Amino acid sequence: MLLKKWDSLPETMRTEAVKPYYAVLEKKRFRLALKRLFDAVFSLLLLLVLSPLLIVLAVCVRLSSPGPVMFRQVRVTQYGKPFRIYKFRTMVANAEQLGSQVTTNRDSRVTGIGRFLRKYRLDELPQLLNILLGDMSFVGTRPEVPKYVERYTDEMYATLLLPAGVTSRASIEYKDEERLLEASDSPDEVYVATVLPEKMKYNLESIRRFSLANDLGTILQTVIAVFR
Repeated sequence: MLLKKWDSLPETMRTEAVKPYYAVLEKKRFRLALKRLFDAVFSLLLLLVLSPLLIVLAVCVRLSSPGPVMFRQVRVTQYGKPFRIYKFRTMVANAEQLGSQVTTNRDSRVTGIGRFLRKYRLDELPQLLNILLGDMSFVGTRPEVPKYVERYTDEMYATLLLPAGVTSRASIEYKDEERLLEASDSPDEVYVATVLPEKMKYNLESIRRFSLANDLGTILQTVIAVFR
């Protein structure tokens, strides 16, 4: 997980708002390398250990409703790079054509097995492959779809200095995000105008306080929050 030189960053990130966050990470290049090593080793180990569970869940998804086992969607990660995120499909086929790109708690597009997978975040397990490939990290800002990234403020672009993550402090604090959106007639706008800015406060603070110890603490807190 190498930090690019400042002059090599995308133009949207070479701003005064991003510079303080870059300065923090520039002093922690060795820790960033250790973070990538941790991600690569443990994602591979977990893929091997959890392979029986992944097969069982894949069969359940396939039998639950017509459509592919995997949900693949273009998201944005480090330096604004687009990539395809992997998740177990929790919604009906062609769900994106049937409604918003954010999901509310009572979304009729979510399947029965999908609700179970979402409750315990089991739908996120295929992202171990994204981590192994280097597109994601265990801990980092959740990857957004391009249309939301286009609405970022200058400061929000600082979150793209690091790879997107499976979990974060913001993910823990907003684990019931779907409930916040279900009462709105326009969940997309509520997400961009209200939820996203609040989540970004946590994400930006995580960059300022970046350390492997904090990452491990976030992983532990995520496990506790899921089963609470």
